[in-house]
Amino acid sequence: MEKTPQIQIVTCRIFWLDQLRGIAILLMILFHLSYDLNYFHFISIDIVRGDFWIAFRALIVTLFLFAVGVSLVLVHREGIRWNSVWRRAAVLGAAAGAVSLATWWIFPRYWVYFGILHLIWVVSLLGLPFIGHPRIALSTGVFILPGTALGWLKTESIFQWLETPLNLPRYTVDLAPLFPWFAVVLFGVYFASLGWAEKLESSLPRMQGNTGKLLTLAGRHSLSIYLLHQPILFGGIWVFSFLTK
Repeated sequence: MEKTPQIQIVTCRIFWLDQLRGIAILLMILFHLSYDLNYFHFISIDIVRGDFWIAFRALIVTLFLFAVGVSLVLVHREGIRWNSVWRRAAVLGAAAGAVSLATWWIFPRYWVYFGILHLIWVVSLLGLPFIGHPRIALSTGVFILPGTALGWLKTESIFQWLETPLNLPRYTVDLAPLFPWFAVVLFGVYFASLGWAEKLESSLPRMQGNTGKLLTLAGRHSLSIYLLHQPILFGGIWVFSFLTK
């Protein structure tokens, strides 16, 4: 069946969404660069417990997950495109598995068993039933926030139950629990369901020049950059540390 022009436009040319992902990617690279420099003792920061770094990481995760919610609606609002769903699930699942294996090899005592890619893989499926139901998405997202703060919604028990059979570490370098982060995805679903993604595209000035092109390119290749940037950064700083110390 031939795709309508509307679907082709919204799935391919939402520039602000590409650039939003691009901003998230660049912030993530800066965060991981700081982490790596601290790990090899080139700088000294409390990147795990410091208020600034906790907030900085939360901003990055929020940008990524909001973009996930918006994208779900733009791709599937004319009907769930199951071929796309399973293809994306396979790619994200493989990528998340690669992160787990790589961190298990490098950091066997605190490898990543449920990081941001694992979370995006799960919420990309859990968000599908909310497409076409913006009020339910909004109300559920609003409920998740106090529900998590008050301890009604917790995923720690699941991880504790799996800790022994899967040999999960007590500490991990990246943990992105389902709650409260699923709320951000649902807010993205609500935002896009009301047509605000297209309204923002038509009213928001596009970031031009080399900066705009860089952000757009990074946003369109965010998964590849995510998978490649940390091995390059970590490996490069390790080599530099080895040569200079």
